[in-house]
Amino acid sequence: MKVKDLMSGPVKCSATFETLKTAAQTMWDNDIGCVPVVDNDGRAIGMLTDRDICMAAYLQNLPLSAALVTSAMSRELFTCAPDDEIAAAERLMREKQVHRLPVVDAQGRPVGILSLNDIAREGEREAEAKKAREVTDAEIARVMAAVCAPRHRVIEAAA
Repeated sequence: MKVKDLMSGPVKCSATFETLKTAAQTMWDNDIGCVPVVDNDGRAIGMLTDRDICMAAYLQNLPLSAALVTSAMSRELFTCAPDDEIAAAERLMREKQVHRLPVVDAQGRPVGILSLNDIAREGEREAEAKKAREVTDAEIARVMAAVCAPRHRVIEAAA
């Protein structure tokens, strides 16, 4: 399975000149916990989470309207591409201990976000589908066994 099959999009971003207040409002309005921070060309250069905003508010002792997203964003950015395998993205998330990965195109522009929630929901869907297949396989096996049983055994069993 590819990242593009699970990612959320379109992605909401913050520009380097925006304030933490604007970024927080974007997160609130869209029910999201992070935004990639993009440069003037729209390329991802950092990541800003709701936790980053809270900690910046506490540590900088400034109103959110007075602090830029660049003052709180993570500058170490881990990304994946839409055509990457989910397993590779999971491995990167595990190794770097991140909950979300911006999905970027060949120019480094965000096209989506892959989150642990996306992966967990897919895992649940796969588990439910497997469970349904196992039930169906068991039912088919019982029907086949009954249909294929010699008739004298069916008559003996009924007696």
